[in-house]
Amino acid sequence: MIFGKYRKKVTYYVLGSIIAGFILLTILVLAFPHSFIDLEFSQEVQEDQNPLLDTLMKLVSWFGYFPGSVIIVLLGALLFFIFKYKREALFILITSASSLVTTLIKMLVNRPRPTEPLVRIVQKVNQQSFPSGHVVFYIVFFGFITVLMYRLKNIPKYIRIPVAVISMLLIFTIPFSRIYLGAHWFSDVLGGFLLGLLCLYLLCFFYFRKAVK
Repeated sequence: MIFGKYRKKVTYYVLGSIIAGFILLTILVLAFPHSFIDLEFSQEVQEDQNPLLDTLMKLVSWFGYFPGSVIIVLLGALLFFIFKYKREALFILITSASSLVTTLIKMLVNRPRPTEPLVRIVQKVNQQSFPSGHVVFYIVFFGFITVLMYRLKNIPKYIRIPVAVISMLLIFTIPFSRIYLGAHWFSDVLGGFLLGLLCLYLLCFFYFRKAVK
């Protein structure tokens, strides 16, 4: 009982810190859309460039573009539905709602994308820059898949472990991919990371609450 209360309090503190951090970061981005920290970080990430790395970073980002994002959400939901995990399939479909949240914030902040000659643009995109929609989507979708791989013990380990490892690998490489490709600043991916964690928490909150009922 005491441990449960302590864990709940810690959760609230962490959530509060993430929310406050995202709000503060948004204010800083609005006040200073071109930060020297962002520029320095982009130059460091783009320092070593070669065609193979270009291709690899594009591949990492592919799942966040249309139709890649739609394909993996529908395919993931379909696979869980086929194997009788209907509620999990529904929540996988719900992960796509994170794109709506991101788009709304992008429109409100209206931060322009990085441009040449400030950074090297490997893959040009047109939508607003803050926060990174790729990072939000990867954390919510692949993060939830990782949670399911931990929770659903009926799925064989030889499936759960590789899926979880690949999902985590994509989550931690997508920020570097977006900066390397010249699609985002560091503050964009940081904002995406914080917003993605909030969306993932809400998704898991309702998922586990329904599971208890």
